[in-house]
Amino acid sequence: MRLIDCFFRALEWVLVFLLAGMTLMVFANVVLRYGFGSGIDVSEELSRFFFVWLIFLGAIVAMRRNMHMGFDLVVATVSPPVRRVLLTLANGAVMGVCVLILLGTIQQFHVNATNIAPVTRMPMIWVFGVLIPMSLLVGLMAGLRMLGYATGRLTEAPGQPTVADSEIEVHK
Repeated sequence: MRLIDCFFRALEWVLVFLLAGMTLMVFANVVLRYGFGSGIDVSEELSRFFFVWLIFLGAIVAMRRNMHMGFDLVVATVSPPVRRVLLTLANGAVMGVCVLILLGTIQQFHVNATNIAPVTRMPMIWVFGVLIPMSLLVGLMAGLRMLGYATGRLTEAPGQPTVADSEIEVHK
Protein backbone atom coordinates (compact mmCIF):
# COMPACT_ATOMS: atom_id res chain seq x y z
CA MET A 1 0.00 0.00 0.00
CA ARG A 2 1.37 3.37 -0.99
CA LEU A 3 2.06 6.09 1.56
CA ILE A 4 -0.63 8.32 0.07
CA ASP A 5 -3.19 5.53 0.44
CA CYS A 6 -2.18 5.11 4.09
CA PHE A 7 -2.60 8.85 4.63
CA PHE A 8 -6.11 8.84 3.21
CA ARG A 9 -7.01 5.68 5.14
CA ALA A 10 -5.89 7.43 8.35
CA LEU A 11 -7.91 10.49 7.37
CA GLU A 12 -10.98 8.30 6.92
CA TRP A 13 -10.45 6.91 10.43
CA VAL A 14 -10.25 10.46 11.77
CA LEU A 15 -13.60 11.12 10.09
CA VAL A 16 -15.04 8.01 11.74
CA PHE A 17 -13.75 9.20 15.13
CA LEU A 18 -15.17 12.70 14.62
CA LEU A 19 -18.59 11.40 13.57
CA ALA A 20 -18.73 8.87 16.42
CA GLY A 21 -17.57 11.45 18.95
CA MET A 22 -20.08 14.00 17.75
CA THR A 23 -22.90 11.44 17.83
CA LEU A 24 -22.01 10.22 21.31
CA MET A 25 -21.73 13.73 22.72
CA VAL A 26 -25.06 14.86 21.28
CA PHE A 27 -26.82 11.64 22.35
CA ALA A 28 -25.41 11.82 25.89
CA ASN A 29 -26.41 15.46 26.15
CA VAL A 30 -29.97 14.72 25.01
CA VAL A 31 -30.32 11.86 27.48
CA LEU A 32 -28.91 13.93 30.34
CA ARG A 33 -30.98 16.98 29.48
CA TYR A 34 -34.34 15.22 29.13
CA GLY A 35 -33.72 12.44 31.64
CA PHE A 36 -31.94 14.29 34.40
CA GLY A 37 -32.42 18.00 33.71
CA SER A 38 -28.72 18.66 33.20
CA GLY A 39 -26.18 18.37 30.42
CA ILE A 40 -22.52 18.48 29.58
CA ASP A 41 -21.64 22.03 28.56
CA VAL A 42 -18.45 21.05 26.76
CA SER A 43 -20.22 18.48 24.57
CA GLU A 44 -22.36 21.07 22.82
CA GLU A 45 -19.38 23.18 21.82
CA LEU A 46 -17.10 20.25 20.99
CA SER A 47 -19.74 18.60 18.82
CA ARG A 48 -19.93 21.81 16.75
CA PHE A 49 -16.13 21.82 16.44
CA PHE A 50 -16.13 18.16 15.43
CA PHE A 51 -18.78 18.92 12.80
CA VAL A 52 -16.65 21.69 11.27
CA TRP A 53 -13.63 19.37 11.10
CA LEU A 54 -15.79 16.57 9.72
CA ILE A 55 -16.96 18.78 6.87
CA PHE A 56 -13.57 20.08 5.80
CA LEU A 57 -11.60 16.86 6.27
CA GLY A 58 -14.42 15.05 4.48
CA ALA A 59 -14.00 17.48 1.57
CA ILE A 60 -10.41 16.28 1.19
CA VAL A 61 -11.47 12.63 1.03
CA ALA A 62 -14.36 13.47 -1.31
CA MET A 63 -12.00 15.32 -3.66
CA ARG A 64 -9.70 12.30 -3.89
CA ARG A 65 -12.62 10.00 -4.66
CA ASN A 66 -14.25 12.44 -7.11
CA MET A 67 -17.38 12.47 -4.97
CA HIS A 68 -18.14 16.19 -4.98
CA MET A 69 -21.38 17.12 -6.66
CA GLY A 70 -20.97 18.41 -10.16
CA PHE A 71 -23.07 19.54 -13.08
CA ASP A 72 -21.66 17.60 -16.02
CA LEU A 73 -24.37 17.98 -18.68
CA VAL A 74 -22.17 20.20 -20.84
CA VAL A 75 -18.96 18.28 -20.15
CA ALA A 76 -20.57 14.94 -21.04
CA THR A 77 -21.95 16.17 -24.37
CA VAL A 78 -18.95 17.95 -25.88
CA SER A 79 -16.06 16.47 -27.84
CA PRO A 80 -13.03 15.12 -25.94
CA PRO A 81 -10.75 18.10 -26.75
CA VAL A 82 -13.37 20.59 -25.55
CA ARG A 83 -14.02 18.39 -22.50
CA ARG A 84 -10.33 18.57 -21.60
CA VAL A 85 -10.37 22.37 -21.86
CA LEU A 86 -13.50 22.63 -19.70
CA LEU A 87 -12.12 20.26 -17.08
CA THR A 88 -8.82 22.16 -17.06
CA LEU A 89 -10.69 25.41 -16.44
CA ALA A 90 -12.94 23.86 -13.78
CA ASN A 91 -10.00 22.45 -11.85
CA GLY A 92 -8.18 25.77 -12.22
CA ALA A 93 -11.21 27.50 -10.70
CA VAL A 94 -11.23 25.04 -7.78
CA MET A 95 -7.54 25.65 -7.25
CA GLY A 96 -8.13 29.42 -7.34
CA VAL A 97 -10.84 29.17 -4.69
CA CYS A 98 -8.53 27.06 -2.53
CA VAL A 99 -5.84 29.76 -2.80
CA LEU A 100 -8.37 32.39 -1.69
CA ILE A 101 -9.47 30.23 1.27
CA LEU A 102 -5.84 29.64 2.25
CA LEU A 103 -4.92 33.33 2.04
CA GLY A 104 -8.02 34.33 4.01
CA THR A 105 -7.31 31.75 6.70
CA ILE A 106 -3.71 32.91 7.01
CA GLN A 107 -4.83 36.56 7.24
CA GLN A 108 -7.31 35.64 9.98
CA PHE A 109 -4.90 33.35 11.81
CA HIS A 110 -3.98 35.83 14.54
CA VAL A 111 -7.61 36.81 15.13
CA ASN A 112 -8.67 33.19 15.50
CA ALA A 113 -5.62 32.34 17.62
CA THR A 114 -6.54 35.03 20.15
CA ASN A 115 -10.31 34.46 20.07
CA ILE A 116 -11.19 31.96 22.80
CA ALA A 117 -14.18 29.58 22.74
CA PRO A 118 -16.50 30.33 25.67
CA VAL A 119 -16.85 26.85 27.19
CA THR A 120 -13.76 24.85 26.20
CA ARG A 121 -11.48 27.92 26.38
CA MET A 122 -9.74 26.65 23.23
CA PRO A 123 -8.34 29.17 20.74
CA MET A 124 -10.68 29.27 17.75
CA ILE A 125 -7.78 28.56 15.41
CA TRP A 126 -8.24 24.93 16.47
CA VAL A 127 -11.62 25.10 14.77
CA PHE A 128 -10.91 27.28 11.74
CA GLY A 129 -7.35 26.07 11.24
CA VAL A 130 -8.73 23.00 9.45
CA LEU A 131 -9.13 25.27 6.42
CA ILE A 132 -5.36 25.28 5.96
CA PRO A 133 -4.91 21.54 5.26
CA MET A 134 -8.22 21.45 3.36
CA SER A 135 -7.25 24.28 1.01
CA LEU A 136 -3.72 22.93 0.53
CA LEU A 137 -4.73 19.34 -0.21
CA VAL A 138 -7.85 20.04 -2.29
CA GLY A 139 -5.93 22.75 -4.16
CA LEU A 140 -3.04 20.36 -4.79
CA MET A 141 -5.39 17.67 -6.13
CA ALA A 142 -7.20 20.20 -8.33
CA GLY A 143 -3.87 21.51 -9.60
CA LEU A 144 -2.63 18.03 -10.46
CA ARG A 145 -5.89 17.27 -12.26
CA MET A 146 -5.69 20.58 -14.09
CA LEU A 147 -2.19 19.69 -15.30
CA GLY A 148 -3.39 16.20 -16.24
CA TYR A 149 -6.21 17.56 -18.39
CA ALA A 150 -4.02 20.30 -19.88
CA THR A 151 -1.30 17.83 -20.91
CA GLY A 152 -3.70 15.14 -22.11
CA ARG A 153 -2.80 12.53 -19.49
CA LEU A 154 -6.37 12.78 -18.20
CA THR A 155 -9.13 12.80 -20.77
CA GLU A 156 -12.38 11.69 -19.14
CA ALA A 157 -14.42 13.57 -16.57
CA PRO A 158 -14.36 12.05 -13.07
CA GLY A 159 -17.10 9.46 -12.78
CA GLN A 160 -17.56 9.18 -16.54
CA PRO A 161 -17.12 5.67 -17.92
CA THR A 162 -14.34 5.21 -20.42
CA VAL A 163 -14.89 3.34 -23.68
CA ALA A 164 -13.38 0.20 -22.16
CA ASP A 165 -15.75 0.46 -19.16
CA SER A 166 -18.75 0.83 -21.49
CA GLU A 167 -17.71 -2.25 -23.47
CA ILE A 168 -17.36 -4.26 -20.28
CA GLU A 169 -20.88 -3.29 -19.22
CA VAL A 170 -22.32 -4.31 -22.60
CA HIS A 171 -20.62 -7.72 -22.65
CA LYS A 172 -21.61 -8.78 -19.14
